[in-house]
Amino acid sequence: MSTRLATGGRLTDRTKQMKFRFNGQQMRGVEGDTLASALLANGQLMMGRSFKYHRPRGPVASGSEEPNALVNLGQGARFEPNQRATTTELFDGLVAASQNHWPSLQFDVGAINTHLSRFLPAGFYYKMFIHPRPLWKHVYEPFIRRSAGLGAAPDAETVDADTYEHFYTFTDVLVLGGGVAGLQAALTAARSGAQVLLLEQNAHWGGRTPVDGGEIDGKPAEQWIKDTVQALEAMGNVTLRSRTMGAGVYDHGYVLGYERLTDHAPETPGPRHRLWRIRAQQIVTATGAIERPLSFAGNDVPGVLLASAIRDYVVNYGVSIGDRTVVVTNNDDAYRTAICLHGHGLNVPVIIDARMQGGGALMAQAEALGIRVLKGKAIAKVKGTRKVTAVEICDQAGEGAVLETIPCDAVAMSGGWSPVVHLWSHCGGKLSWDEGNAFFRPDLSRAPTSHDGAPFVIPAGSANGYIQLKDTLADATTAGSSAATAAGHQPKVGTLPQVAPREEAAMLPVWLMPQGANVKLRSKAWLDFQNDVKVSDIQLAAQEGYESVEHAKRYTTLGMATDQGKLSNINGLATLSAALGEAIPSVGTTTFRPPYTPISMGSIAGQARGDIFQPVRETPLHGWHEAHGVHWEPVGQWRRPYSFVQQDETVEQSVNREVKAARDSLGLLDASTLGKIVVKGPDAGKFLDMLYTNMMSTLPVGKCRYGLMCNENGFLMDDGVVARMSDDTWLCHTTTGGAERIHAHMEEWLQTEWWDWQVYCANVTEQYAQIAVVGPNARKLLEKLGGMDVSRETLPFMQWAAGTLGGFPVRIFRISFSGELSYEIAVPASQGLALWERLHAEGAEWNATPYGTEALHILRAEKGFIMIGDETDGTVIPQDLGLGWAISKKKADYIGKRAQARSHMTDPTRWQLVGLETVDGSVLPDGALAVASGTNANGQRHTQGRVTSTYHSPTLNRGIAMGLVLNGPDRMGEVLEFTKLDGTTIPTKIVNAVFLDPEGEKQNV
Repeated sequence: MSTRLATGGRLTDRTKQMKFRFNGQQMRGVEGDTLASALLANGQLMMGRSFKYHRPRGPVASGSEEPNALVNLGQGARFEPNQRATTTELFDGLVAASQNHWPSLQFDVGAINTHLSRFLPAGFYYKMFIHPRPLWKHVYEPFIRRSAGLGAAPDAETVDADTYEHFYTFTDVLVLGGGVAGLQAALTAARSGAQVLLLEQNAHWGGRTPVDGGEIDGKPAEQWIKDTVQALEAMGNVTLRSRTMGAGVYDHGYVLGYERLTDHAPETPGPRHRLWRIRAQQIVTATGAIERPLSFAGNDVPGVLLASAIRDYVVNYGVSIGDRTVVVTNNDDAYRTAICLHGHGLNVPVIIDARMQGGGALMAQAEALGIRVLKGKAIAKVKGTRKVTAVEICDQAGEGAVLETIPCDAVAMSGGWSPVVHLWSHCGGKLSWDEGNAFFRPDLSRAPTSHDGAPFVIPAGSANGYIQLKDTLADATTAGSSAATAAGHQPKVGTLPQVAPREEAAMLPVWLMPQGANVKLRSKAWLDFQNDVKVSDIQLAAQEGYESVEHAKRYTTLGMATDQGKLSNINGLATLSAALGEAIPSVGTTTFRPPYTPISMGSIAGQARGDIFQPVRETPLHGWHEAHGVHWEPVGQWRRPYSFVQQDETVEQSVNREVKAARDSLGLLDASTLGKIVVKGPDAGKFLDMLYTNMMSTLPVGKCRYGLMCNENGFLMDDGVVARMSDDTWLCHTTTGGAERIHAHMEEWLQTEWWDWQVYCANVTEQYAQIAVVGPNARKLLEKLGGMDVSRETLPFMQWAAGTLGGFPVRIFRISFSGELSYEIAVPASQGLALWERLHAEGAEWNATPYGTEALHILRAEKGFIMIGDETDGTVIPQDLGLGWAISKKKADYIGKRAQARSHMTDPTRWQLVGLETVDGSVLPDGALAVASGTNANGQRHTQGRVTSTYHSPTLNRGIAMGLVLNGPDRMGEVLEFTKLDGTTIPTKIVNAVFLDPEGEKQNV
């Protein structure tokens, strides 16, 4: 049955028919329809089921605030769940399906929950499913998990067929919202010469004004909108983007925009979505207002919609919800819907106005059309299950005694309007309660500010609490002018758009119909349509002690649906306030967080997918490794050689060969991935003293020092060798996986705490190749190349020198992570491969052997050197690892110092690093725990230590390990039992963590 009207549909072109499928049934729509309007035009009022009770649900709104009409959209590689039918633009061939039901939308077994509602009150999952525990674990939990969610998850094997991109831009003034307020604000700012970017989430400009009517500057609002858009498009300093939502506003003028490029035309080449990353000096939030529903029994029955939404469907799409529509309101705006419906030949049996005095001029206009108006009345109950059949009328001041029953097909409800303050609030903007209009509006005295204390977000129009058209445009003009001025431009003096004032009577806050509704009616009055939260649920939460609005939200799930409470929050807040006997402002509001409406995961990822999801970083020697039997290991974003496997060799055999070569003769290691960060400036030494646990400012030029870096909680986060390059320059080496993280750590402290220090940091990791030449013959190889004196006397341990080695400009660092004689040679990345090949060729007489990360680990473990990520796990401090010697006693402070003074950090029972050696020489399992006597509260055996690193040492021909053990250094020689996965234990002796050359003679040779 078609409900397309003979007239109406300003956004549609009826000459262009489109076919689409819903739940397998083919239907027709027209160009310009949304999926919701097309479904309604086909008589499909019910579009889904609610989450908890599986109640039939139709659309309640017409925009992004819609909580009910969510569908599974598309098929195969273009399948996406939980898409709003109200904002999905119709295209030919669209395929959609309703969700959250079984076996069908019309007949859903889950609807039995409605009859079990007395057993499923607010917070029921906290109460009845915890005890007895066996029932929870084996009956309740699996059932709840199967019931969770709304739409179906995409197939794990399906790859998204679309592409996405990110776009970066800068602007003086960013205007969010393309209604009349946004257009006027943008025009005012643009006339000053400022660069203006205007974003509108819908496909059309002007917002609600074309639907609501009125004149601006003596011409119809729709014409004024068209003229203003044309004027903006003609300006060279203005960019307009429709179908682009302001998703989130962040500190210092950073904004995310979400553009839907081809959702309405999926066959169009190019990316589907674009994520805008915007930096703006000033932001104007012209995001409009959302109409609130009213709470009465049965307000969720399909056919009960917001009055503004019914008006939208008629005017924008030429679609009616029903032939007979009852209007219920507490304000004058709903009368526009009644007048609109009458003008399109539809019947309005009655307007129910909760106000004893009724409305103003609009009421008089409705009555002049012959529409019946009942004052001081309310809806006691909406009758019907899958669609509205009638309403029962009662006194608003009463308890619900039925005075009259009126047959109807639809109900248009209006509980007033709420400014869309979400974007204003995202970065700290505060709100104030407007008692007269019963809504929260931006508090301009507490606006979001930048680091210099200057406000950078300005609300405009309805988003600022100005509901009347005349006031909206005046406020938008002021906002645009203020934004331009703050961005450094001089606004031009102009005239305000001329709008005739509209006389409207004051609204009456109505949070429940009727005012004294009994328990039965309250338990049928819905606040959150998607999550099935009722008025009685909020009242129960208050009764059970949940007085905080945030606690009540989580206890009842109010506002936690995909619409994030856009329709339910104010009504729920008012209900909680009434239940607590407190004023609404004292109860407060929930927190608004980005994004304003859900955005696709694809847009967040952008082009980071497939091979470039996480680009593999390659050293200059990567190709050489590929050609020489490399077995790769991922380390962060890098691929490092694990070992070089020769013919007929296993990986384990190759590792053993590489270790022996480095110990006995000569090894070569590609160390290019190690982080290299230059820290420079007059205050660089002071800065590094705060970053590292030991002193770096006293390090002489030309020398190196091992350093530890802790986070503010005192835990060890990185280590490495620091070299002083000149009086004001240091080079900090970091772990492979830590370069970007440590660079960001440095920048964060410089920008947030020590912003006035003159320090500059540069991550030069990829600018240099670095090669470690390791082993007893390392010095001979470098002397063979010639050009630099690398003798012990000229270049002793922990010094560095710059020069020319074999014709290559190099820096040579006399440092060692193997315990052997070692030189780390840094060369410009472009010459890294040539130097490596030269070293390999010239070192052939000493059997120069490339070795990988596993040999590197074994070499360092044999020497008792720690590895970040092995010996550390985010809970370890330097003192646990026996590195107290690396903590300076000369300086007053460093990052983490105070945290390390806490009682838990100085607890003598903290586990400490030791060496571990199995009695039978076998290799301990990685992560194995040392068991102790007794059990804990969960019946598990107590532990007294764990393995952090474990290897087979080809040098010692036995297993070696390092671990953290209770009182470990004081228990040398004691044998502990370490558990294997099969439950058996391995007797293991506590030994010194330095297994080889404890005096360090080999590295100092």
